[in-house]
Amino acid sequence: MKVTVKYFASIREAIGQGSELRETSAMTLAALRDELLAASPLHAASLARGRSVRMAINQVMSDETALVTEGCEVAFFPPVTGG
Repeated sequence: MKVTVKYFASIREAIGQGSELRETSAMTLAALRDELLAASPLHAASLARGRSVRMAINQVMSDETALVTEGCEVAFFPPVTGG
């Protein structure tokens, strides 16, 4: 299936792109994150399991058990603070 993956803030800067259209067989955010970890060293460093990374599907905050569906938009971003 095809999904749009968006990267924000420091993750976007580290990977060097703001978004990509990706063909995936991942059924959950966890599986998609694993695919991205294997995509490149930049992805692996930015999305590593030990790092705090927030995720959303179709602009709704989600955890790694959330289901990925055809045509959805997945976003990865670092935690943010207000001020």
